[in-house]
Amino acid sequence: MATTTCQVVGLLLSLLGLAGCIAATVMDMWSTQDLYDNPVTSVFQYEGLWRSCVQQSSGFTECRPYFTILGLPAMLQAVRALMIVGIVLGVFGILVSVFALKCIRIGSMDDSAKAKMTLTSGILFIVSGVCAIIGVSVFANMLVTNFWMSTANMYSGMGGMVQTVQTRYTFGAALFVGWVAGGLTLIGGVMMCIACRGLTPDESNFKAVSYHASGQNVAYKPGGFKASTGFGSNVRNKKIYDAGARTEDDEQSHPTKFDYV
Repeated sequence: MATTTCQVVGLLLSLLGLAGCIAATVMDMWSTQDLYDNPVTSVFQYEGLWRSCVQQSSGFTECRPYFTILGLPAMLQAVRALMIVGIVLGVFGILVSVFALKCIRIGSMDDSAKAKMTLTSGILFIVSGVCAIIGVSVFANMLVTNFWMSTANMYSGMGGMVQTVQTRYTFGAALFVGWVAGGLTLIGGVMMCIACRGLTPDESNFKAVSYHASGQNVAYKPGGFKASTGFGSNVRNKKIYDAGARTEDDEQSHPTKFDYV
């Protein structure tokens, strides 16, 4: 019961994390205009991974997609790739984990196969969550760097007087959604890996094997077994046939009628 609960909880957390990763990827508010120095403005700008938008004070919003790929910064393209890879791995993890649930029986699938599938889905979820967290963190680091560079350029005059007015961007809502979603996916993957241990069969008990005689006409001579050191006289091994003992030399020197058949 504990294994099934761990599987279901891990799957649900991973589903929520995957949904959050998809939502964060398509959101436009990865970076928003900083209004600290100018809280009253007629234009509010924000940017995402796929397009940039401008919202006017009248409520009208105009978005313009990025029509180029090579002209974009390399860090932005890396963040795109990380988020897409995380989503693809999460989808594969969901498909594998559904068939790996202990409460679902598919044909003659045993617990060892389900344990391997559960471990595989857990690893996929962990990698997916790590990709999402790294992608969001890289974009946040890029924002922090650009923010302080813009601040240094704005207050580069003497006495700290503002010489130029530049648009600075700060963290958007998509970054926080991506961090939370990546964390949920990561936790779900860890729980799936923990559930794998409950599905692994216990191999500490070995099955006993019984041995039987090769034929029914073999008679065993009563008596103990005398150990030989190998340095004494050469004792001939005897075979027991139908309650009679013969040496190997006797068996070869006295042929029977069955030899000529």
